[in-house]
Amino acid sequence: MKTFFALVGLCLISQSYGQTITSDDATPDLLNFVASSYELLETYEVEEAENDVDITTDYWDTSKIRVDYGKDIKFPIHLQFNDSNYASPISKNKVITSRYGWRKGRAHKGIDIDLVTGDSLFAMFDGVVRFANYSSGHGRSVVVRHFNGLETVYAHLSTYGVKENDSVVAGSYLGKGGTSGNARGSHLHLEVSYQGIQINPEYLLQFNDTNEVLSNEIWITRDMTRPELHNSKRKGSIEVPTTESEAIAVANKPKTVYIVKRGDTLSRISSRNHMSIAALCKLNGINKKSTLKIGQKLVVN
Repeated sequence: MKTFFALVGLCLISQSYGQTITSDDATPDLLNFVASSYELLETYEVEEAENDVDITTDYWDTSKIRVDYGKDIKFPIHLQFNDSNYASPISKNKVITSRYGWRKGRAHKGIDIDLVTGDSLFAMFDGVVRFANYSSGHGRSVVVRHFNGLETVYAHLSTYGVKENDSVVAGSYLGKGGTSGNARGSHLHLEVSYQGIQINPEYLLQFNDTNEVLSNEIWITRDMTRPELHNSKRKGSIEVPTTESEAIAVANKPKTVYIVKRGDTLSRISSRNHMSIAALCKLNGINKKSTLKIGQKLVVN
């Protein structure tokens, strides 16, 4: 449809200046206008080509909030965004009340955004609704699969505004926020995943009034998907690679080692290094009850 309107626009241009535009007749302004129109047409064609791809053929399950892809994902994951901005999932300022990371001894694989029950929710990118149903813990939820392979999850809704297999565009109404499921107070629990693997959303998007995508090219490292390496009370500090070589360099970056001193505890060490006790234990193959020894070396990143 966009291509049709663009073609109509070009035809009108030709009619306005006569049936044939010669180099003698063409002014610099006219040539620039025609060139920009062709660029616009090409952009529309690219967008249409992307949105013509059927993203409902592989691993399309409308009965479950999570799809079992049954395969290992190779890191780094290459993600591409055609747009430099996304549509905000809520219509007011985004206040994050809980981040991606370790929270009260459990993995919190998304971010919580404050809202009032009844606030409208919107799709962040173009896509197709894969799931719109109740899920234990998440309550009433909507999952949208996007054309770059990502899926976004909108949980704890009070009412639905879409159903499975509905096509949506960025900014489309999805439903209203609420407290359904395991929610303490009204909020939007937002997850971003790729082939079943949750990614820290703050390594992809700016959650402020700019609504910016961090980069059109992002390479996801394994650490960006591990909640035990993050604290739900603090924004993460992992580097966001925009090239494959950067991603490999980040993944191979030497680990920081902490040497245990007299009086040290797991709690004190984890707090000093801005990480959870669970992450500290997992990185070093120990448990919360392990006895620390003076001079012992612990990996802390």
